[in-house]
Amino acid sequence: MMVDQFLNYLRYERNRSPLTVRWYEENLRDFETYIQGLGDCLTLQTADADVIRGWMEYRMDAGKKPATVNRGLSAIRTFYRFALSRNLVAKDPARSISGPKKSKPLPQFVREAEMDQLFDEALQGEQYNNVRARTILLLFYETGIRLAELVGLNNEDVDFAAMQLKVTGKRDKQRIVPFGDELAQALSDYMTLRDHEVGGRSSALFLTDKGERMSRCQVQYLVKKHLSEVTTLKKRSPHVLRHSFATAMLNNGAGLESVKKLLGHESLNTTEIYTHTTFEQLKRVYNEAHPRA
Repeated sequence: MMVDQFLNYLRYERNRSPLTVRWYEENLRDFETYIQGLGDCLTLQTADADVIRGWMEYRMDAGKKPATVNRGLSAIRTFYRFALSRNLVAKDPARSISGPKKSKPLPQFVREAEMDQLFDEALQGEQYNNVRARTILLLFYETGIRLAELVGLNNEDVDFAAMQLKVTGKRDKQRIVPFGDELAQALSDYMTLRDHEVGGRSSALFLTDKGERMSRCQVQYLVKKHLSEVTTLKKRSPHVLRHSFATAMLNNGAGLESVKKLLGHESLNTTEIYTHTTFEQLKRVYNEAHPRA
C-alpha cells in the first residue's frame, strides 16, 4: 500500500518518467520481499536502520556492485522521506545510513619490459622531435612528475651538479626530485640540440619547433603516440607514466614514504593505492609460476 502511494506520487505529482518509476518500484519491491523473508511480523512501517543495512549486505553478497547498492539505498531514502512527510511512518530509518564505499580502480601502468623497449628500441633517432620525445618520456618515467609540472619546468629548474629537479606542484608547492645518470645525459643532449635547432627564445625547458613553451595538449599527444608503440593499454597518458614510475619504484624495493615524497602526495593514503597494484602483480606472478597455484 505504501509503495503504491509512493509510486503514484512519483507519477502524478512529480511527473516522473515511466522508466524512473519502474526503477523505484524494482528497488522497493526487492526491499519489501527481503523484509517479508525475515518474518517477525516486520513491515515497511516497522523496518529500522538495521533492516536496511541487512538488505544492503544481502545485495552485496548477491554480487551487486557498491554503485548499484548505493542507488538502491537512494531509492529507499526517497521513499521514507515521502512516507514521513505523509505521516505513514513515525520516523525515517534510512536517514543516518551510509552506503558502501565505491572501490577505486587500480592505477594502470606500463610494464618495465615495455618501457625498456620504448627507450632502447622505439625512441631512436637524432632529429630534434625524436630527442625531445625521448627526453620527455624518460623524464616522466624516471621522476614521476605530473603533466602540469613538466610543462612548467624552466631551464633553471634543472640542477646538473646536484642531479635534481625543482618541481612546482599543486597549489604552487615546490619539491626537489632527484634524477639519475641516464636522464642527466638525455637532458644535456636535448638542451644542446634545442639551443642549436630552435634557439633560446624562452626560459621553458621543453620547446616547440617554433621556440615556444610546449602546451599540455602537445605533450599529451606526444606521450600517447609513443606509448602506443609498446603497449595496448587503453590509457596512454602522462599520468600512466606517473603510475608506472611509482609501481616500478615499489617493485624494486623503494619504501612507501619515499615514493610519497617523490610523487608530492600530501597523504600516505594516496600513495598506498600503488601497493595494491604491486600486490596484484605479485599474485599474477604467483599464479603463473607456482606449480600448485
